Amino acid sequence: MTVDYQPMWQELGLDLQAHDDLLQGLGTAYQDIFLSQKNRPRGMAYLDFVMREVHGLRIKELLDAKKTGRKVIGAFCVFVPEEIVLAADAILVGLCTGADFAMEEVEKILPRNTCSLIKSAFGFKLSRVCPYLEAADMVVGENTCDGKKKSYEQLLELIPNLYVMDLPQQKTEDGRHLLRQEYRRFLQVMEELSGVEITVDRLRRGIELTNNKRWALQRLTRLRAANPVPISGLDVLLINQVAFYDDPQRFTESINKLCDELEERIQQKIGAFPADTPKIMLSGCPMAVPNWKLPSLIERSGAVVVGEESCVGERGWRNLTATAGNTVDELLNAIVDRYFQVDCAVFTPNPDRERHVAEMCRDYQADGVIHYSLQFCQPYIIESMPMERRLNDQGSNFLRIETDYSQEDVGQLQTRIEAFIEIIS
Repeated sequence: MTVDYQPMWQELGLDLQAHDDLLQGLGTAYQDIFLSQKNRPRGMAYLDFVMREVHGLRIKELLDAKKTGRKVIGAFCVFVPEEIVLAADAILVGLCTGADFAMEEVEKILPRNTCSLIKSAFGFKLSRVCPYLEAADMVVGENTCDGKKKSYEQLLELIPNLYVMDLPQQKTEDGRHLLRQEYRRFLQVMEELSGVEITVDRLRRGIELTNNKRWALQRLTRLRAANPVPISGLDVLLINQVAFYDDPQRFTESINKLCDELEERIQQKIGAFPADTPKIMLSGCPMAVPNWKLPSLIERSGAVVVGEESCVGERGWRNLTATAGNTVDELLNAIVDRYFQVDCAVFTPNPDRERHVAEMCRDYQADGVIHYSLQFCQPYIIESMPMERRLNDQGSNFLRIETDYSQEDVGQLQTRIEAFIEIIS
């Protein structure tokens, strides 16, 4: 029996016609890109279910939780510490940013040459098609680049419950001190919003829940080094995207079950692609739902994606948070230590990111790296050039791609990707 979510969406203030159009387009794309794949693991049925209900059952769960007093926190970035949100008995969800909406209206507020991710956040709000945004009790923005920092000044007029978190841009003691101050301020704001005192036990439990999710994703990553690769890069991208929406404990259990199945597939040499399919690693900007363009082109062109050096990928869960500590301050320091290792391109200098990409390329035995930058995203575009030199110096094949959320450049991208795969094969 199909559940009618229209009253729920109407209560949230969504534009029902625009939202229906969004879901219809999303469903068609999902069918073409994900459900048309062959040899998918059985465990992906859970992810298919989550995506089918991503604007339905999951939103109902959030609204039901709000009725019990829990708060919903929307975020755009992996620097928002889920440990603290969970410690306040709140729920952290990623917000919609992976597609173009209402661009004509957005460009009345923002310059045309602003990156697609920032413009998308405005478009979803102006179009009123993101139920996560409308359900959130607080939306957390973060100053990870000048574009975001300045755009939040405008977004505040559209989203009054916007909270902006400042972030360091240098990995120095002063930078660590700034991050600690910001996380302390965030902890206090979460206590005030939720009415829940964050104790040592609550914070440790939040750390453990978040670590368990990251550990499951780390386990999944290690399994992708097998030959044949037991799961497609598209399906892993979907898992990384769902990690921002789903209940963390339920998600962790589902991914561990999937990993059990993948281990069996590896033993039986069952792959999502034939053995010795060219392996590609992706590096660069995050890919939020429904930004599936580039991995889809890669895997339709005869290669398999085996790693994502991205915030929607390994950069977001590579490191765990230490659980040792007898006070809230000690655990907060552990959280700061963990997030200070995130090698976002906002940091200068940023040698850790180059090193991690080189390590991942070697560990996953990738035949080449494709660096993905959104147009006008200067931090990642600029970092792609020294990274290309470093990867070439170590003998790795490298391709730089700049694109956006449109489909206008699909033909051109496919030609370049097919040529790259031919070189590395």
